[in-house]
Amino acid sequence: MKPTIFITRKIPEDVIAPLKESYDVKMWDQEDVPIPHATLIEEVKHADALFTMLSENINQEVLAAGKKLKVVANMAVGYDNIDVAAAAELGITITNTPDVLTESTADLAFSLLLTAARRMVEASEFVKNGDWKSWSPLLLAGQDVHHKTIGIVGMGSIGKVVAKRAAGFDMNILYYNRSRKPDAEAELGAVYTDFEDLLSQSDFVVCLTPLTEETKNMFTKEAFQKMKRTAVFVNASRGPIVNEEDLAEALKTGEIAAAGLDVFVNEPISADHPLLMLNNVVAMPHIGSATKETRYDMMKLCVKNIDAVLSGKDPITAVTH
Repeated sequence: MKPTIFITRKIPEDVIAPLKESYDVKMWDQEDVPIPHATLIEEVKHADALFTMLSENINQEVLAAGKKLKVVANMAVGYDNIDVAAAAELGITITNTPDVLTESTADLAFSLLLTAARRMVEASEFVKNGDWKSWSPLLLAGQDVHHKTIGIVGMGSIGKVVAKRAAGFDMNILYYNRSRKPDAEAELGAVYTDFEDLLSQSDFVVCLTPLTEETKNMFTKEAFQKMKRTAVFVNASRGPIVNEEDLAEALKTGEIAAAGLDVFVNEPISADHPLLMLNNVVAMPHIGSATKETRYDMMKLCVKNIDAVLSGKDPITAVTH
């Protein structure tokens, strides 16, 4: 009897075709609708491997139900949706998809910075709504990005690549991280600083840190008060790192100038959320790695990790093993 792989979202057939010779592959039949938790519990009871998305809550209940479960391959760099400690206790390997999405996510993060700074969404809507009557000196004037100071919170692989893009704009680069990154300092002239100084000195604050107990609600009213009134805040990490009520208030009152957001506490975000009522917010539906090339690479890496574990080999990108 072939080992069973269950995939929690509908993905292209050509990605999973290589698995079908050796495995019984089952898949949730919806691409845009997450699998109900109760359905996931039932499916995991028969699975040797799970191929999961960041939208699934792979908690202790799910892991314990998987009596045959050997590996969970998460299609994301972050794995805050998985109870890693419970997986380790049960001897279940957890894998993620680092590196393959670094460049694409950095592109999106820097695009959010540029879009918010130059008020591109506002300007596009201005034209589409027929409000453009003539040229004027300060019509939808934003702010320069070049030669400004960027503060990167979380100088991991994505943070470093964002810093490279910032260097191309002749920006001064500050960063805050749990540990110093000598390679970023040597290659890019990045300057390590503490969190408070980064907030007060940066024209653009870009959050790229993983979600942990330490980083949850890292950005609150107090953090926004330390930032420049002209500052632009970008979050391309995880929503719960930010107190959204405090951010909305800071943007509404002019405590900071603008925000570019790819992630939110609850996803999808409610259409009547206070942040979406503000013209100085650029909001994206968690598309940091969403290029066809990158998403295919992520899926293929999940497939390789699953095949490796079920074949008795070491996984390629293990979180726990």
